[in-house]
Amino acid sequence: MDQEDRIALFLDYENLALGVRDHHGGRAFDLRPIADALAERGRVVVRRAYADWSYFDEDRRMLTRSHVELIEIPQRMGASRKNAADIKMAVDAVELAFEREYISTFVIGTGDSDFTPLVHKLRELNKRVIGVGVEHSTSALLPPACDEFLFYDRLEGVEVPPAAGRRGRAARPAVTGAPPPAERPAEPPTEPAVEAAPPAEEPARDFDTLSVLVVQTVAGMQGSSSGEVTASGLKRTLLRKDPTFSESDYGFRTFGELLRHLAGHNVIELAAGPAKGDPEVSLPERGDREVAFALLRSVVVDLAGEGGAAALSGLKDQLRRARPDFSEKKLGYRSFLQFCKAAATSGAVELRWSAEAEDYLLTPHTA
Repeated sequence: MDQEDRIALFLDYENLALGVRDHHGGRAFDLRPIADALAERGRVVVRRAYADWSYFDEDRRMLTRSHVELIEIPQRMGASRKNAADIKMAVDAVELAFEREYISTFVIGTGDSDFTPLVHKLRELNKRVIGVGVEHSTSALLPPACDEFLFYDRLEGVEVPPAAGRRGRAARPAVTGAPPPAERPAEPPTEPAVEAAPPAEEPARDFDTLSVLVVQTVAGMQGSSSGEVTASGLKRTLLRKDPTFSESDYGFRTFGELLRHLAGHNVIELAAGPAKGDPEVSLPERGDREVAFALLRSVVVDLAGEGGAAALSGLKDQLRRARPDFSEKKLGYRSFLQFCKAAATSGAVELRWSAEAEDYLLTPHTA
């Protein structure tokens, strides 16, 4: 139990509830999917939600059953209720960070970019920060500031209606200055326009995109550290690169299942790690790389001729003519120049800078 993360949950409830209603066909916000996702990450010891609860009378029962402390932010004449809730929530979170050192993770439930300074401050205090927000009502500034960001729409147990799609689907624009939920007119039972023009499906997250992401990350970790790359370390690094990363977006139930799939396609190799259930991840030492180096050498031979040299500029296009699926990124290289330097190190080609040509020149390696 001492190894578990202690989590403090803070909900900007108005932002979440209205975001769900506006983009999920008027449905009510449900805390259970968030609670389940956090249960997989640690032990939630603090649960607080901030709002003027006179606007969310029905929601109070649901939150009370989930043992959430309701912080009242009443409407005051001449004052902004939203600003009052933001300030109160930020002050409470920072105060708790100082008073409860055992709390290692703060979960900030909002899509409002005004909370970005709070996220920065908590991370400065050595706290892990997980953000939670409704996808279409979350500011683009907030997710990159967090250690991890969970879109409510993608959590297990959340049913997204067809008319309120995820990223990449068409959505109705939000109405500025919309009245509180109780004052809004009822939605019409049917919307023929939506049926006539169904929202576009979210672009599929393809295998090549996933392979490039993992291979580049493993290669970078191997280059910057002499230690082994473990599955848990790889997942943390992927989240640092993209806090919204989730293996479920690619159709996998767990990160281990994703890695086994990649290993089965010879993208990575898995071996027993320092702890059970946390395998070591590495890139194949032979195979595709040697084939790619041999391809580069053959193209350079064709272009250079007897005693000549091939310029780096345009060389990648020549490789793709010979092999259309060529990609240095799939092999773990961040650039084509880095790939060519690796080929030169392996002895496939020779690489030198030419001041006269203002370019790198490649020649076939001679023994």
